[in-house]
Amino acid sequence: QAVKQRWPDVLLQFEDFAQKNAMPLLNRYRNEICSFNDDIQGTAAVTVGTLIAASRAAGGQLSEKKIVFLGAGSAGCGIAEMIIAQTQREGLSEEAARQKVFMVDRFGLLTDKMPNLLPFQTKLVQKRENLSDWDTDSDVLSLLDVVRNVKPDILIGVSGQTGLFTEEIIREMHKHCPRPIVMPLSNPTSRVEATPQDIIAWTEGNALVATGSPFNPVVWKDKIYPIAQCNNAFIFPGIGLGVIASGASRITDEMLMSASETLAQYSPLVLNDEGLVLPE
Repeated sequence: QAVKQRWPDVLLQFEDFAQKNAMPLLNRYRNEICSFNDDIQGTAAVTVGTLIAASRAAGGQLSEKKIVFLGAGSAGCGIAEMIIAQTQREGLSEEAARQKVFMVDRFGLLTDKMPNLLPFQTKLVQKRENLSDWDTDSDVLSLLDVVRNVKPDILIGVSGQTGLFTEEIIREMHKHCPRPIVMPLSNPTSRVEATPQDIIAWTEGNALVATGSPFNPVVWKDKIYPIAQCNNAFIFPGIGLGVIASGASRITDEMLMSASETLAQYSPLVLNDEGLVLPE
């Protein structure tokens, strides 16, 4: 309130709040003052732009893809909610959109039977009754269980834990998806869920890969695979400039989704199916 009183036209960019505080603070203030959380909204916008472009390159729209997340914190759930909003723009109902997104954390798949969920996680659960035909003997549904039963087209890592996209998981995904989209977004590189080199090798060169940390191009069987960095810098400077230029009083979800779509239009994959997912 003090900032608003001193600078009534200010744009506040929030960043680095604790997980339990980030989403509540954004929801509390986003309609009171022009504000933006880059960890949640910037990450979500650049990820959705990447997914729109990668989905087109792999064949089809984002709304046709099944998506599994490893990591259900504020960043992961923020990405998931923007994916759901984008797939609704592409024609899905909200219910159908939510049924295509599966969130896995350290306790397994988020379901409606799981206790102690955070408020922003509750809308992203799967109904346990809908999983009765899954091929598993465990009450706790691991990432491998989810990949085996969902057969996802997209796998996103925001866990902050290294090595959790194992060879078994990536090969299981590729078994059912000829052109998998794999995005280990955790950073720094010491915490990445899998390296691009391994993902390319485990999918026989077929994966579309974007990472949260910078990686050199991968050379596999004498072919070079450029690796895109899914960096918020593609989004937040433009959002800030757009607010200043237009005099906008709020940053809306529609603005962020328009930024995602625009980013996708500039993907080198539009012209070259062996190019980067994102501009250099």
